[in-house]
Amino acid sequence: MAEAEPTIRYTERGGRPVVEVGGTWTVFSVRGIRKKAESALAAAGTRSKDRPAIDATAVERIDTAGALEILEISGCGPEAEVETRNESQAALFKVVRENMCQAQPDRKVNWLAHWLEEIGHGTIDFYKQILNLCSFFGEILVVLVEAILQPKRFRPNAIIRQMYEVWIRALVIVGVLCFLIGVVIAYQGVQQLRQFGAETFTVEAVGIGMFRELGPLLTAIIVAGRSGSAFTAQIGTMQVNQEVDAMRTIGLNPVEWLVLPRICALLISMPLLAFWGDMAGLLGGAVACTVYLDFTFVQFFDRLRDTVGAWHFYTGMIKAPVFGIVIATIGCFEGLQVRGSAESVGQLTTKSVVESIFCVIVLDALFSIIFLLAGV
Repeated sequence: MAEAEPTIRYTERGGRPVVEVGGTWTVFSVRGIRKKAESALAAAGTRSKDRPAIDATAVERIDTAGALEILEISGCGPEAEVETRNESQAALFKVVRENMCQAQPDRKVNWLAHWLEEIGHGTIDFYKQILNLCSFFGEILVVLVEAILQPKRFRPNAIIRQMYEVWIRALVIVGVLCFLIGVVIAYQGVQQLRQFGAETFTVEAVGIGMFRELGPLLTAIIVAGRSGSAFTAQIGTMQVNQEVDAMRTIGLNPVEWLVLPRICALLISMPLLAFWGDMAGLLGGAVACTVYLDFTFVQFFDRLRDTVGAWHFYTGMIKAPVFGIVIATIGCFEGLQVRGSAESVGQLTTKSVVESIFCVIVLDALFSIIFLLAGV
């Protein structure tokens, strides 16, 4: 049996305006009713100054959407007197009236105040993020000390599996990019230094640049975008699937089982990747020098050995494991912050990469200042 269409009519009883409604008023039937109501009320002529009452005794079926539509169309508001056909409809109108509220007016915000407010919120969020990261890092240290005291708690199989992912499978991309960067440095060095007749110093530029800065830094950025994001996505997906909660329920510490193997793997892999990147960059520089200068490979590496000290290499190797720890910690931390949905996984994965690269660059600057003050 088809449901009756919603009806609305404006009348007067004893000199008082009354809005009569009937038919079916549900979320599925009230679509387009406002236009009908406007024409019906306009045809009724001038309204009385008194607030109209509502006669809903002819309503056959109604839900909260229909009750709200009746109150709004009639213009009576929450204070309206409503006559219904039974107590259930009266209770429904009462609930809707109690929860009706006026829409908040648009607040005019000064652009400067809004900008300062955004800066304040960002500063507070940044401060809380730093505190949470420090707390998480402290938890990792506690677990690490416990594992050192009880070596059986280390999981070599998990560490080796993670090393395969973050080291072996990253060799190609790290090698190619560092090789190309070495070519670019050598080419730019030759072009600029040739103006002063000092193009042979391109060897020093390539060696020092790759050893001290570009080798470890580029490797860290690649690892942050590749492995750090993978850590966040993997642990975040486990959070969404409630696997991490299940681990806690059966008495397993997620930091020990998920975080520690990844940090150990990246701690070991980063110096190896940085060394590989250094060698690829030097090879790229050597290739460029053989093309743009009258150098052979032997001459390039002989000059490199004679002019570039070992400490330039050591400074880069000192940075690499620190970068690895930071990237793995941030990646795992953001993965454990995932809540609710796959959308959260994507958002925190992006956040993980941005934070990792930011921290790596800040740490690189701090290392440069420390080495400068130390005279290294």
